Amino acid sequence: MSDKKLIAPSLLAADFSNLAHDIEMVNKSDADWFHLDIMDGVFVPNISFGMPVIKAMAKHTKKPLDVHLMIVEPDRYIQTFADLGANVLTVHVEACTHLHRSLQSIKAAGMKAGVALNPHTPVASLSHIIEDIDLVCLMSVNPGFGGQSFIEATYEKVCELRNIIDENKGSTLIEIDGGVSDQNASQLIAAGADVLVAGSYVFSATEPASTIANLSAQVNS
Repeated sequence: MSDKKLIAPSLLAADFSNLAHDIEMVNKSDADWFHLDIMDGVFVPNISFGMPVIKAMAKHTKKPLDVHLMIVEPDRYIQTFADLGANVLTVHVEACTHLHRSLQSIKAAGMKAGVALNPHTPVASLSHIIEDIDLVCLMSVNPGFGGQSFIEATYEKVCELRNIIDENKGSTLIEIDGGVSDQNASQLIAAGADVLVAGSYVFSATEPASTIANLSAQVNS
């Protein structure tokens, strides 16, 4: 994998009344991935995109789809998201009874396998399975709603996770999701992060494409 640090705008923060416009903006921008948060109202208190909306979106996205399942029983939908065109599929460790099996199923369906951790979940829980994980998504806010404040303890978790990956000589990417902005991006990269998910910071900006460009330049300088 290249050393380029990736920016993944989160479509949860996009303008749902003008989704095609925002998708096209990301297509033309310096962003690397589209980040899609899938919520079921059970694992998290919110509900987001359903399958028909994702199917419609996937027809227009020209960059990899990074799909984050904040749902119970994610194994039931692995093939569905593969069919919808997901490139990376991330499941929550807190929602998976048999995490190893879930990861193998994701890979068997042709996607990269990601694991997400809630803010309270220690990264040490992944130490014996890290070689099977393509991406770890560290939640830097409590999952379920956009626009929350960044949790400062995330930096320590990134450093700890980077140590686990390096000790295992792994190539697992570290993704940060929640409260990312130009105020903490460089510090997160310095701690060991590879992928930054930015939602409200991008889509509430006056010039979202410029905001993406600036963020990408900042972390790749």
